[in-house]
This record gives sequence, C-alpha cells and structure tokens, in this order.
Amino acid sequence: MMNLRVKSVEASLADADDTERSLKRSLGTWDLALMGIAVAVGAGIFSVGAQAAANFAGPSVIVSFVLAAVTCGLAIMCYAEFASTVPVAGSAYTFTYATMGELLAWIIGWDLILEMFTAAAVIAKYWGVYLGEALLAFGLPFAPTFSIGSVEVSWPAFLVVAVFTALLVAGTKLTARVGAVFTIIKVAIVLFVIVVGFFFVNAANYVPFIPEAVPTEGGSADVWTQSLVSWATGAAPAQYGIFGLLAAASLVFFAFIGFDVVATSAEEVREPQKRLPRGIFLGLGIVTVLYVAVSIVMTGMVSYTELAEEESPSLATAFRLVGQDWASAVISVGALAGLTTVIMVLLLGLSRIVFALSRDGLLPRWLSKTTSRSKTPARIQIIGGATVAFVAAFTDVGLLEEMINIGTLSAFVLVSLGIVVLRRTRPDLPRGFRVPFSPVVPILSAVLCFWLMLNLTTLTWVRFLVWLAIGVVVYLLYGRRHSRLAGGGVSEVELPTPQGDEPPPVR
Repeated sequence: MMNLRVKSVEASLADADDTERSLKRSLGTWDLALMGIAVAVGAGIFSVGAQAAANFAGPSVIVSFVLAAVTCGLAIMCYAEFASTVPVAGSAYTFTYATMGELLAWIIGWDLILEMFTAAAVIAKYWGVYLGEALLAFGLPFAPTFSIGSVEVSWPAFLVVAVFTALLVAGTKLTARVGAVFTIIKVAIVLFVIVVGFFFVNAANYVPFIPEAVPTEGGSADVWTQSLVSWATGAAPAQYGIFGLLAAASLVFFAFIGFDVVATSAEEVREPQKRLPRGIFLGLGIVTVLYVAVSIVMTGMVSYTELAEEESPSLATAFRLVGQDWASAVISVGALAGLTTVIMVLLLGLSRIVFALSRDGLLPRWLSKTTSRSKTPARIQIIGGATVAFVAAFTDVGLLEEMINIGTLSAFVLVSLGIVVLRRTRPDLPRGFRVPFSPVVPILSAVLCFWLMLNLTTLTWVRFLVWLAIGVVVYLLYGRRHSRLAGGGVSEVELPTPQGDEPPPVR
C-alpha cells in the first residue's frame, strides 16, 4: 500500500493539550443543537421549498425534504462517530488526516476553507439586502449600499461580519449565547408562520401530489448551467414526476449542509463523547421538522402552479396569494435573524479549520496561537473576519454560491469513507457513538453525496477543480515541507493494513 503521512488519533488528542494552541471546552448539548439550527435555518427556509415545489416537485417537495434529511442524517452519523472518537478542532480535515493521509486531509481542509469563506461572504452580502427589506416592510427607507466611484459598497455586510468577529475573539461561549437569542427569535417566527399558514391550507392543492413529468421549456440547457450528470449523459432537462422529486431533493439538501460546521467545534465541547452526537442529532431533528412543516403549509396554501408563475417564489408569495400581505414583514424579520446566526457559525467554522491546518504546520504555525484569557485563535479570527468582510462588502460573491455546496459534499464523501477505514485500522478506539450497519451506511452516505455532487453544474465543477489545483500547488510549495509530520514534530505513522471486516467490540 502506498505510504501516506497519517496523523494518529493520539497525536491529534495530544495537540489539543498544547497550552499555547488549545481551545476552551465550554459548550454543551443545547449549545451544539442551537448551533446546528443557527446555521441550517436561514433565509432559505422561507424560499428554498417554494422554489423546489414550483420548479421541480410540486407538493411532493415534502418527500424531497424527508429524503434530503435522511441523506444528511447518514453523513451526520459519520461525523458524530468521528467527532466522538477524535474530539479535536478541524472536522472533516482532522478525520481525514487520521484515516487517509496528509494530502487528502489538506485537500479537504482546502475545500472547507472555500465552503465556509464563500458561504460567510455570500450570506453577509444577503444580510444587507434583507436588512433593507425588513426595514422597508415597516415603512423605513434604507440604503444597503453606497458608491465609491464605480464600486458599490455593502456596508451592512461589513458591519455584521465585524461585530461577530469581535464576539468570537471575546469567547465562543459568549458568541453561542448571542447566537442562541437570535436562533430562538427566528424559530419562534417560523413556528408562528406555520401555525397561521395552517388556517389557509386547502387539501385540493395537494393533488396531484407528484405532478406528471413535463420537459422543460427551451430544450437543452447551456452546457455550463446543466448538471454534470445531465451533460455527460445527454439527458433532456425535465420537470416534475419522480425525477423532479429527486432533483428537488438535491436542491433542498443544501438546507441541511451546515451541520458539518458543528463538528468543527469538537475541541470546545464538554464531555464530547456524549454531548457531540446528542447535540448534532437534536439539531438535525428540529431542523427537519421545521422544513417539512413549512413545505406542508406552503404547498397546501396555494397550488404549485401558482408558485411557478412567480419569478422568485417564496413563503411570503404564498401568503400574498391568499391575501395576507402582512406576513411579508414578519418573514423578512425572520429571514434577517436567520442569516445573522448563519454568519456567526460560519465565521466560527472557518477559523477552526484554519486553526487546525496551521497547528499541524500546513499553514503558518504562528496563526494557531490562542489568547491566554478566552482561549480563542484571535489572529485567525481577525484575519479571516477582515477578509470575509472586505469580500462581502466590495465584490459580487453571489457568482460563487454553488461552490459552497460542492465543498461541503466533497467533505461528506471523505468523512463517510473515513469511517470504514478507521473501523478497520483502529477498532480499539473508544467511540462515544457508532454508525449502525457499518460499512453499508457509510458507503451509502458517500454514494448519495457523490450523486448530489454530480447534480451540480458543470461550471461549478470547473471552478472546483481550479480551486483544488491551486490547493495542490500551495501544499507542494509550503505545506508538504512545513508539516509537523515532515519535520518530526509529531510521530509519523504509515497507513496501516486493514485488519479484517469486523472490529472487536468496543467497551
């Protein structure tokens, strides 16, 4: 077998005890659950279901959400086992380092930087737009941008990133408390909208539950906007039917992708073996119930054909079509609160990924030093926050939205496969949670996530491959030589030979 530099689980755990580069364990089960809800329930809960129903699935979008939640749940089970076994910052990067070696770990870390940086910048940009809409809904004029020459500057995007960067530097627990307040507000608004919406549900709108498949207008899509699988197979784009339901599942899956960010905080959790799996699954369960309930209400209030006639259908559209225009103001406030917490969690996740990479020497080690009082990686947090704020305020980051999805899914694939590897190579490790029916469930998770990757556009794949190429160059020029494994700072081990299909019982 090919020699790979693999960082042992023991070495990863030892690094967490480095007094100059360690994080404070202050988070509990509910902190993690609220973090998952905070990053998964954003403005999308008010729009993604409507768009999927209008353009792909009709009322069967309800099933699409269930399928997406199950797919996410399979991947999250793998994250939960890893996080309870290796409760160290870095999430998929750290897990991959312990199973598949340094090069793949670097690539997945590089992907996660792309995912979280792009997501934080894109959502910060949208935050300014939604702030303007929320104020206008209450009759307050607001200008979310101003011009410097020919450049439009989104000052609210810069402001919200700066505020949460300062909070994260002050301490993770403090940030979690502030995030919990915003999360409770947005969940309360979602529940209010669901309850009110049920009074306008008409059962006739659920028929047909799975609309008959029809070809999309305009024939074949442009090569760059087609999904990779559609382009490769020459399949004609279609709407509705079973394939429409599955396409909608691919679309709404991305409502659940934030849960991998929760695993980045593993090093800051009290009793991580117990609390991490509980917090992750509690958050996923609540988010699934909220999304399914919203989709039931929305498709019951108005026919999917009416939603399809709108340019940008949303939950607010459904309320407007039944004569309840007041709901737009409430939904805009909920969307603003939703985006606020998403930004917070993404900035946290971004800093923890870079922290893990720099502590291992793949990025400059001086970045990973933590403050003596709050035990936060302040240098990374400030540099990362400033960069996100600048990009969000001064550039059109919306062009890179799908990069968020492909970066996350690639991490899901490797983490799922990593469970199979670690079960065989280190059956002796104590695990706070074990994925059931391994290796079937982890392999199924990897296959489903890879299938979702194939449903992203060819342009997204090209951009992704370019980003990977840049990452490989950075690794070869810097990371490979400065890695602590290369320099002997950590004991180097070879990738062990698999020791059988069934590990002994772990007590």
